[in-house]
Amino acid sequence: MKNETTQQAPLLKRVKRFCEETVLEVKRSTWPDRKTLIMHTVIVIVGVFALGIFVGLSDKIVAVCLRMLVPQG
Repeated sequence: MKNETTQQAPLLKRVKRFCEETVLEVKRSTWPDRKTLIMHTVIVIVGVFALGIFVGLSDKIVAVCLRMLVPQG
């Protein structure tokens, strides 16, 4: 059951309260230092590149296998 006072509050007040709570949450968050951020960014880029190579190679292998199994004609 939802809180009735929240349901009855005007939209503008609810939006204002949401924004205030969001700002408070962001202030309480811990942020990585520049070195950590760069390291994690590089790890993500390398991981995406490696995954792209893996998917591309897998696709080529499956395509070659299917061409061998299915007669062309």
